[in-house]
Amino acid sequence: MDQTLQLLTIVVVVIGTFFSVVGILGYLRFPDAYTRLHATGKVGVFGVVLLLVAAAFWTPLGWAKALLLIILLMMAGPVSAHAIASAAYRVGIPMAEGSRDDLAPLVEHPQTVSPLKQEP
Repeated sequence: MDQTLQLLTIVVVVIGTFFSVVGILGYLRFPDAYTRLHATGKVGVFGVVLLLVAAAFWTPLGWAKALLLIILLMMAGPVSAHAIASAAYRVGIPMAEGSRDDLAPLVEHPQTVSPLKQEP
């Protein structure tokens, strides 16, 4: 039983580490802030959740605390990534060339909004 738990922990750590490494590579390789947010969002959700599962398997953390942290991460990660991307779009951070802007017909000139200017 103990060896099975060790093997399962190692497999989950390797998979979680794989997601983390792929997310970091995506952060370094992707061309703009929006695609980089997509890559780092995967690290925040899949990589950390799998490492938490491994910690729950191997340490006396307890599954209740691990599940609570996993649920909070799965709720907060995508929402925060979306909020950051939305703020970047509203501020006018440009997309990489060749990207499709589905919000362009709905939003008037997002590049005209400056983060330093306050509207009266």
